[in-house]
Amino acid sequence: MSDDILPQTPSRRRFIGVAAAAAIAGSLSQLAFAETNQAVTEVAPSSGGDKTAIRPLRVHAPESQLIDLKRRIKATRWPERETVTDASQGVQLATMQKLARYWATDYDWRKVEARLNALPQFVTEIDGLDIHFIHVRSKSENALPVIITHGWPGSIIEQLKIIDPLTNPTGHGGTASDAFDVVIPSLPGYGFSGKPTMTGWDPARVARAWVVLMKRLGYTRYVAQGGDWGNAVTEQMALLAPPELLGIHTNMPATVPDNVANALKFGDPVPAGLSADEKHAYDQLDYFYKHGLGYAQEMTNRPQTLYGIEDSPVGLAAWMLDHDAASQALIARVFDGQSEGLTRDDVLDNVTLYWLTNTGISSARLYWENKLNFFAPKHVAIPVAVSVFPDEIYAAPQSWTAKAYPKLIHYNRLPKGGHFAAWEQPQTFSEELRVSFRSLR
Repeated sequence: MSDDILPQTPSRRRFIGVAAAAAIAGSLSQLAFAETNQAVTEVAPSSGGDKTAIRPLRVHAPESQLIDLKRRIKATRWPERETVTDASQGVQLATMQKLARYWATDYDWRKVEARLNALPQFVTEIDGLDIHFIHVRSKSENALPVIITHGWPGSIIEQLKIIDPLTNPTGHGGTASDAFDVVIPSLPGYGFSGKPTMTGWDPARVARAWVVLMKRLGYTRYVAQGGDWGNAVTEQMALLAPPELLGIHTNMPATVPDNVANALKFGDPVPAGLSADEKHAYDQLDYFYKHGLGYAQEMTNRPQTLYGIEDSPVGLAAWMLDHDAASQALIARVFDGQSEGLTRDDVLDNVTLYWLTNTGISSARLYWENKLNFFAPKHVAIPVAVSVFPDEIYAAPQSWTAKAYPKLIHYNRLPKGGHFAAWEQPQTFSEELRVSFRSLR
């Protein structure tokens, strides 16, 4: 299957049921339409019914769903204002009301929909589940393939800004020798990928699916990148050590030593002898475990209970904004009108994707499935590159990082950026990937 952008489809037809067909020219003679309470994805059927075939996909949300979304936002029943003057009780009422006002009046989903449909998007079945992915090939003959995995509360929206800098580096201050072919999949239960109906889709299983995906795309050598859940999946790929995988890059490494982890877990005294960087990382983790882990504890234990975020757009948005203190503060500044790495549209593109795909709960189940200790070293033996952004949940010290990754090929501390590094600081992030993998080309 060619990686050309899917041709324009005919006018959408509405059907009662889950599928119907529409005639179009060329090889895409039929399109399967699935309309539920989510965005419509139009997927070209495979010849002979082979679900493992790579099939082009387009996105088009029904206008009725966009109208319903605005109706629900305007009908929000608001709580009273928090009783403090800061965000210590959660996302502040003023922030959410500014977000809701813009979402219901000025925000336009069709803009990001057009951006998505201007990219080659596909779906293929792996291990019984449809996996959606963006696949953009560079014009450079020697481009290095990279598979980039998002996290929660992220999505493929996080990586849209880095596609052109990676595939077309000469247009962004780089050289042709730094070019990448870029593969960006949606995690199972997220975005336009299928939603698992059985248990077992943990980071290790996702990693196995990604290895299959890269092989299915014909790549005999590639690298992988991830942060948040993307790091967990990418490190599991590294532990599988397929011969095609040359190395990995992470912006949220798992490096916390056992003595530090135990002190944080059991409230023991701070380990003696920590350097300034190590003490700073310890303090960041201490704050996160005491004040920032509530959402993860709920999703780890009771994801199905979160019915409210499937029924209320504002509830979903607040839940997603309250990921970590630094990114929440940045987003609050954005809705106060300040210029930041993210815009109001950036934030709402991501939240609206979750809303239209009805993936608030299906995405949360990854926390329930996971049995890994998120920040503990995993004994990755292949080459690893690490970029440390200061406003990440914790800024991994070089000392911890070198011990966690014995084949550390790149380590750099950046002056600006947080948890959503590719989204917030795309130029810096792209430059980091170029430098990180140069020695592996």
